[in-house]
Amino acid sequence: MKNEEQARTLFGISLSGRPRWQQFVICSSGFFFGYLVNGVCEEYVYNRLQFSYGWYFTFVQGWVYILLIYLQGFTTKQMVNPWKTYVKLSGVLMGSNGLTKGSLAFLNYPAQLMFKSTKVLPVMIMGAFIPGLRRKYPPYEYVSAVLLVIGLILFTLADAQTSPNFSGVGVVMVSGALIMDAFLGNLQEAIFTMNPQTTQTEMLFCSTLVGMPFLIPPMLFTGELFKAWDSCSRHPYVYGVLVFEAMATFVGQVSVLSLIALFGAATTAMVTTARKAVTLLLSYLIFTKPLTEQHGTGLLLITMGIVLKMLPDSNKPSKKPLNSNSQTRNENVPQSEENDRFRIEDEQETRPLV
Repeated sequence: MKNEEQARTLFGISLSGRPRWQQFVICSSGFFFGYLVNGVCEEYVYNRLQFSYGWYFTFVQGWVYILLIYLQGFTTKQMVNPWKTYVKLSGVLMGSNGLTKGSLAFLNYPAQLMFKSTKVLPVMIMGAFIPGLRRKYPPYEYVSAVLLVIGLILFTLADAQTSPNFSGVGVVMVSGALIMDAFLGNLQEAIFTMNPQTTQTEMLFCSTLVGMPFLIPPMLFTGELFKAWDSCSRHPYVYGVLVFEAMATFVGQVSVLSLIALFGAATTAMVTTARKAVTLLLSYLIFTKPLTEQHGTGLLLITMGIVLKMLPDSNKPSKKPLNSNSQTRNENVPQSEENDRFRIEDEQETRPLV
């Protein structure tokens, strides 16, 4: 039930009982750290090492996640959800990760990054249909999302003119990842909402372990498993980079699950978009790529969208104090009616996700 919230921690730092802004800063800091390192490592692996095997990359990353969670002392006895809860989530998670990493063989990193950043809009739309959420957003949040999308499209078009590594195949792959991302964040939020006792560690462990078999068919179908194995055998240091990237991403993943549990999928999508903008600028600074006026226009629209999202919702109704008549009526409600009302509310909260 929602009144039995899980006492959440993030790598030993207690989040429960802290002000909301402190929770947000702590979770966002972990997320930014993990995924800024992830972004630099991914572009290094694909552009410098020419290791363009996204499905195998995700496979290695998954085993690193499982090992790190095991070292933290998590066991299946601590699970509060049945395994079947994670089947759909795992398929979407692995598909998103594999397509995202694989698209870098056809897109340069900034182009892929900006496509992925548009996920805030499908995440918001999908949140209205996921059982257990049924979220509704104020109009200004949709305007914010549209500004982000337009800005990202402008940036991507400019990137296609200045960078040669831009392909229709990559666009199809990253678009597929974008669709899966729309389901991913909302499914994770729905699980946290329906069972608040779910921990970030359980969510990541179960979705990764259940999702690993989903990676085998695409690796075999594309022949990537044997090509990647041969490449890593000839250049073992690639494994070092992959493991280091996975460890950094693990920090980001646990942090983003904390954000979803505390603030919801749409707000988390906005945070990930802000991170992508920072990663993008680092990409251009580190790898010395040209910036044009169109890039600047796109970034300006992205900034406007983020700032608009941060505005407080002035339409939220304020809580009015109860007058003496209403208090008297509440005091006179029979206890049996009160129990029935709470029972009905609890039943609505515990409806299955599908």
